[in-house]
Amino acid sequence: MEIKETTEQSTIPTDDSKYSMQTHMIYGKNVSRKWDYSHHVVAPISSSVIFRLDSVERGAEGFREFANSKMLGEESIPIYIYDRLGEPNKDMLEENLAYIERGEMAVTFATGMGAISGILGVLTKSGDEIITHKTLYGCTFSLLNNWYPRYNIKFTPLDLTETASLKDIITDRTKVIYFESPSNPNLDIIDIEEIRRICEEVNSKRIAGNFIHIVVDNTFATPYCQRPIELGADFTIHSLTKGIGGFGTDMGGVVIGPSKYQDLILLYRKDFGAVLSTKAAWTVSTYGLPTLHLRISQQIKNAIVAAEFLNTHPKIAFVNYPGLPEYKFHELAKKQMRDYNNNFAPGSLIYFGLKGKDSIERKEN
Repeated sequence: MEIKETTEQSTIPTDDSKYSMQTHMIYGKNVSRKWDYSHHVVAPISSSVIFRLDSVERGAEGFREFANSKMLGEESIPIYIYDRLGEPNKDMLEENLAYIERGEMAVTFATGMGAISGILGVLTKSGDEIITHKTLYGCTFSLLNNWYPRYNIKFTPLDLTETASLKDIITDRTKVIYFESPSNPNLDIIDIEEIRRICEEVNSKRIAGNFIHIVVDNTFATPYCQRPIELGADFTIHSLTKGIGGFGTDMGGVVIGPSKYQDLILLYRKDFGAVLSTKAAWTVSTYGLPTLHLRISQQIKNAIVAAEFLNTHPKIAFVNYPGLPEYKFHELAKKQMRDYNNNFAPGSLIYFGLKGKDSIERKEN
C-alpha cells in the first residue's frame, strides 16, 4: 500500500475561544500560512536569509506582495525572498504577539529601540511634535533629545500622571503622546483611558490623517499584566529582550497596533534595517512566550513578598510598587494591570530608595 506524504495544513475551523491564553502562548495559532508546522511539536528554525524563487515570475510576484496587504488575504501563503523583507519565524512570532496583546498586527525589530524608532518614524515628520511622560527609558530620552531635533521634530516632556495639564500643551503639530506605564525606573502609572479621552476630544476637531496617536511602551508590564490597546492606546511596543524573551539570550522589539499601519512599518523596517534575527524570533517563540505566564505569575508573587519586606524595613526611605496598597498609583494599577483572567497583576519590578544623608528620601523624583 502506497502512503503519500502531504504538506497541506488542516483547514478545519477551530474555535479559539475554547482555549486559554496560556495555551495560545505555548502553541500559537492552530493553523498558520506562514509555515507548515502543523506536524511539528516545535516550529522549525529557518537557517537561510535568502530563498529560492524558482522563476522570475515568482520573484516579481513576491516583490509586488511585500508591504502590500491589499494583494494579500489573511490566508495567503507568503513568498519569501530575503530575510529583511520577511521570514517564517518572524512572521509566526508576529502573529502570536499581536494575538496576546490584542492588536490587529505586529512587526518585530532587532531591538526595543528599533521598535520605538520605527513607530515614531512612521507617525511623525519634520515639524511635528511629540509629548512624552517626564520619566523615560534613557535611550528613548537620548533618541528624542539628541537626534530628533536634527530632523526638526520637537519633544515635550510632561508629568502625564497629572493629565489636567495635557490639553494646554497639545498644539496643532502634536502627533504622538508617548509614555511607559509602569515607567522606567520609578514605576509611575499613567491613566491610559484618560489620555485616550483627551486625545479623542482633540481628534474630533481634526481632519483624518492629522490625528494624535497614543504609543505605550508596555515592556515592564508585559501583555500578561496589561494590554494598553484594550485601554485605548493606538500602539503598544515592547523590548522582547526583557519580560517576553525572559532568558536574556536575544535582543528584540515589537510594534503592535492597527493593521492599516502594517505596510508602512514593514517598509520602514526594510529601509532602516533593524530586522529581528531568525534565531531571536525562534527563541522567543519557543522559550519566551510559552513560559511567559509561568515566569511572570511567579515573579509577581516574589515581588509582593519583597516589596512588603522593604516597605517595613527601617533603612528604606520609600518603596514604589503597584501591588502595595500604600503606593500612590495602587488604585489606578488595580484598574489597568489585569492578567488574562482579570486578576490584579502588579508586575515584577520594584523601585525603592535607602535612607541616609546622601540618598533620595522622597517618593517623587
